[in-house]
Amino acid sequence: MPAHDGIVKLLSGTHINYFHCLKIIEILKETEADTKNVFGKYGSQRMKDWQEIVRAYEKDNIYLAEVAQMLIRNVKYEIPSTKKQIQKLEQLQADLEKKEAEYKKSENMARSEFNSLCKQLGIPGKQIKRELAEKVKDLPEIYEKIAKKTKSVKEAVDFYCGFVNYTLGRQHDGGCVPMIKYVIEKGNTTAYEWIYGEPPLSIMEPPLNISSDDDDLEEKRDEDVDNVGIDFGEINLNGDMDLGSDVNLDEGGEIDWGDGNVENAPGDIDYNISLDESGIVVEAAGHEGGTASGTEAYTVLDNSTTRTDFINDLHELEAFLKLRLYEFKTDNSINFLSFSQLQDSSSILQHSTLENTQNMLDNVQVILSEMLDTKVQHLHNIKHSARYVDTLTLSLKQKLNLIDKMIVLQKTIREKREIAIEEGISLQPVLQLLIQKTKELQIQIEKDISKRYKNRIVHLMGDINAL
Repeated sequence: MPAHDGIVKLLSGTHINYFHCLKIIEILKETEADTKNVFGKYGSQRMKDWQEIVRAYEKDNIYLAEVAQMLIRNVKYEIPSTKKQIQKLEQLQADLEKKEAEYKKSENMARSEFNSLCKQLGIPGKQIKRELAEKVKDLPEIYEKIAKKTKSVKEAVDFYCGFVNYTLGRQHDGGCVPMIKYVIEKGNTTAYEWIYGEPPLSIMEPPLNISSDDDDLEEKRDEDVDNVGIDFGEINLNGDMDLGSDVNLDEGGEIDWGDGNVENAPGDIDYNISLDESGIVVEAAGHEGGTASGTEAYTVLDNSTTRTDFINDLHELEAFLKLRLYEFKTDNSINFLSFSQLQDSSSILQHSTLENTQNMLDNVQVILSEMLDTKVQHLHNIKHSARYVDTLTLSLKQKLNLIDKMIVLQKTIREKREIAIEEGISLQPVLQLLIQKTKELQIQIEKDISKRYKNRIVHLMGDINAL
């Protein structure tokens, strides 16, 4: 074909129909004009070929059937399919955008939970195990402050003990809230002093069992016992055990233990030896000069057993004061705390009021809330359980991993959404071109049919008008 912009444009489409051929011939009339003879015929082979194509199209109106088929295919399939494809891409964009928002929400939630837990523990969360090990060192100071504040509940303890003793008519055998009384009187001493009634000369608190390797989340294995060897003698092929040359066997194969006569043994033992001569030192009762080790070396607020007793005593005291407040507020004539019934009781019971009882309850609840504070409980469990440290560390690391995973998923979803947007944008010109070509084809068909009926106006009806 000759170099001509019109021809290049016509041949750029995928499908070439009869009307394209007519336009090509019109262009060739210009480009092949020098081949035209006196009879008006063209000597150019190109012109002859395209004219032959047009004649073949016009035979039995084949061209009309072809363009009609093309028009129907565009209206029924090509255009709807392209529109549907664009709609799917738009829906995919919306779904991906929604999915990205969900991943972002999960990321924010995991990050919030991680930051919240780190805030509770008071750590930045960079090197978790090391930070937890450092934070445990704050426990003694925390417990010391709680022990000092416990003195504020002395009035509540006296009130409770006076009430119990008045109710029983005698002193309570086991004593009321003994652990609270002890902390008020002695402070946060070692559990050793609580048990034995005297302070130890030395304290050997168990070492903190937290691995320094921040990434080691494996359970701690038992110590290797392979180096501990027990010599059972040699075993021969018959399965008999060599017990050594000093063990005698009788004829029946039994071990000869002797006649049990100690006097026949070389070197008689003298059992009449004094303690001074033996060198054995017996400590006096009361563990004077003892060493606090193991769990006894922990303070009473740190030792799991005494800590639980202390918290239980606080709950007991809290429940008592709540009940007294309820009785004050109900103003019942048969109230047990009425002055007429407590005339013989202690002054603290007779002078109790709604206000000072509420104040005592507030003091108790302050101590209780500090003992049950989430951070304090975490630190206590961290100090006394290596497994808890691993579990807590693993939980924090899982949240970090979830954050990283959500970030990666958001990036992937974002890339897919951008691809869908690009595909949708690229299909828009295709759709517009299809609609344009279809409308042109409609006009061409209407004009062609109009010529057959003396230029009467022809309109093609149907779905094409909805484009």
